[in-house]
Amino acid sequence: MSVRLSDFTFPGIPTRVVFGSGTLSQVGDEIVRLGHARALVLTTDGQAEAGQALADELGGLAVGTFAQAQMHTPVAVTARALEDVKGRDADCVVSLGGGSTVGLGKAIASRVGCGHVAVPTTYAGSEMTDILGETENGEKTTRRDASIRPDAVVYDVDLTLSLPVNLSVTSALNAAAHAVEGLYAPDANPITSLMSLEALAAFCDALPKLRDQPKDPDLRARLLYAAWLCSTVLGSVSMSLHHKLAHVLGGSFDMPHAETHAILLPHSAGFNAGGTELLDPVAELFGGSVGGGLWDLARRSGAPLRLADLGLREADLDRAASIALKNSYDNPRPFDEADIRDLLQAAWEGTRPAA
Repeated sequence: MSVRLSDFTFPGIPTRVVFGSGTLSQVGDEIVRLGHARALVLTTDGQAEAGQALADELGGLAVGTFAQAQMHTPVAVTARALEDVKGRDADCVVSLGGGSTVGLGKAIASRVGCGHVAVPTTYAGSEMTDILGETENGEKTTRRDASIRPDAVVYDVDLTLSLPVNLSVTSALNAAAHAVEGLYAPDANPITSLMSLEALAAFCDALPKLRDQPKDPDLRARLLYAAWLCSTVLGSVSMSLHHKLAHVLGGSFDMPHAETHAILLPHSAGFNAGGTELLDPVAELFGGSVGGGLWDLARRSGAPLRLADLGLREADLDRAASIALKNSYDNPRPFDEADIRDLLQAAWEGTRPAA
């Protein structure tokens, strides 16, 4: 597979990355390297015990834990966390968890300028980015700023060995969406395109094997490596139609983040495949069809295939299509509200894309 060569700008990769097995033990080193000494450990309620264990291991470097991170980064939760940061005089946050926790860490660091060490435990991929999506009053807004990007990311393969297979699959497909959209981004470059194709090849090979080998360290390492690649792509170039639709469904209809990405991806990618040759390498990788191949991968891996199964009502599709057109954004294929409505209908029904 080759990558089209044209004029490009490569912004570089500013975030320090520590990758391996057992690297959780190096979080304290990263805090000190950044010049900080009072870290607040962030988690969701479900990972509160793991957060406390990390705080205990950090010893005097930790000032406590905040275990209230929530999906879609509600502004109200961030406000409570900021009170904790100020009350404990924290100069750094450590986000241990998936996109919800990393998002909270970003929201805090961006507002008060403290350090941020991210420790992702899923494959969703927000940790390498300068992107923050926040929800307030039923709408999700997204912004980019250098202050949002974590200072360091610690990837520990061991933390993914117990990640439930269903969550592993959906978060991996969430990451794959970053790679797909990175290929046709208006600011794409050869480095991120190579990363995208490397990640998609890894997911194509490894993801269907996960149900039979959920604790295989080599398989888990390959998936986490692919997730890092996808996250780096997401943090380097612009996203388009797919991410817009996922944010609309998440912010306005409270749909689960990773599952929504997983279901939408074959349909959004299949739609855009009709408007660009930049997805031809993906079609080659997935047996000749971009959307159909991604749908087949999702099915083989046991991912959800229908938005209807996540609780979205068919009556909501008109409103979702209308919201998706509120703001303009780059996309390789032109579309109107009817196109979006048809795409959402197919994702709601779970039909296999032809393209």
